[in-house]
Amino acid sequence: MSKLTESKKLNLGSGDYPKNGYVNVDFYSITPPDIYHDLEITPYPFPDNHFELIEADHVLEHLNQPFRIMTELYRISAKNGIIRIKVPHFSRGFTHADHKRGFDVTFPYYFDPGFSPGYQGVNLKLNKISLRWFAQPYLKKRFLPTPLYYLGLGLGKIFDFFANLSPWACSRIWCFWVGGFEEIEFLFKVIK
Repeated sequence: MSKLTESKKLNLGSGDYPKNGYVNVDFYSITPPDIYHDLEITPYPFPDNHFELIEADHVLEHLNQPFRIMTELYRISAKNGIIRIKVPHFSRGFTHADHKRGFDVTFPYYFDPGFSPGYQGVNLKLNKISLRWFAQPYLKKRFLPTPLYYLGLGLGKIFDFFANLSPWACSRIWCFWVGGFEEIEFLFKVIK
């Protein structure tokens, strides 16, 4: 049995961080993924209604049409599956030269059938939204001096606590007071 047919978990844009037990997919990666695929090209090489969990960690901001990609993730997700998306928050979303956009708390609106001005035809229920000031610590630990890493980690826990009391208020009112947030995470349940 192939890894594709036995695994119900997908790591989209695996990069240098493939995950055990997942089908790891990427196109531009030093670490070989399980499947090479240009994520701009749809449809993806997966059957409908297959994955119970799809994770995309800092991928959508690099792609030209994130709503088309979300439609494709919906297609390959099983009923009641989970889609976990981590992307840069708009307050610091353009610190990487290849980022095409930043995201904010309004992103889930486009997957709610009640949002008639922009509904994308993909019914996803937002289970959770989280902001992170010091995101991707596994990456920062490789490059930051130890004292700065731990200072960032500590400050991040404090800022994250207050930000996640109300991500909407933080995103709209005070995110710039702390230099912006590096990441916003969306946890969606697939409604079919």
